[in-house]
Amino acid sequence: MINSVTNTSSTTDTAGTKAAAANDNEGAQDRFLKLLVAQLNNQDPMNPLDNAQMTSQIAQINTVTGIQQLNYTMLGIAEQFSSMQTMQGATMIDRTVVLEGDKLPVAGGVGKGMFDLNSTAKDVKVEILTPGGQLVGTVNLDAKEAGRHEFEWDASKYTGSTSDLRFKVTALDSKGVAVESTSLIQSKVVSTGASDGQLTLNLANGATVTYDKVRAVL
Repeated sequence: MINSVTNTSSTTDTAGTKAAAANDNEGAQDRFLKLLVAQLNNQDPMNPLDNAQMTSQIAQINTVTGIQQLNYTMLGIAEQFSSMQTMQGATMIDRTVVLEGDKLPVAGGVGKGMFDLNSTAKDVKVEILTPGGQLVGTVNLDAKEAGRHEFEWDASKYTGSTSDLRFKVTALDSKGVAVESTSLIQSKVVSTGASDGQLTLNLANGATVTYDKVRAVL
């Protein structure tokens, strides 16, 4: 029902835009013709307007009119694209997406997370932290190749709140130099929308993100 309303509104807006464009173009052409006739009526008989000048003025008005029409056409296309993007976004509902983030979800006494490594690392370690930065657990992963990796943390012995735990990845190469990493989170899409022409995803964790923030769809 929401999509139907959106499409109808977009169609109406597009039709209104085209009508406005047509009226504006007709008005511009009418004003130009009146000015041209006035110029011809009041020109110097000894120095009349030559064909080249008249042709140049007609070309100018045609160019301006064409640019205006192109702008309105592109606006209509943008509106239609936004409507189609919102409809296509409905296929994302109930899908799990991967995004940048360091929150560690814990379920059934197990915390699960993901991260990307920019290059091969000899030693990889994941630290589990409270919102205040207190270390509550460590997961040693040894050597890892460049790419995406998952890890699990046994939270069964942790007695504190698990709702706001974070994780931090530390990776070193064979020379002890830090390897850049990106922490990732997973969340299910519960609904979609649009903002400023961009598809937005409303996630089960309460966040709302634009589609360009999605690293992967599972």
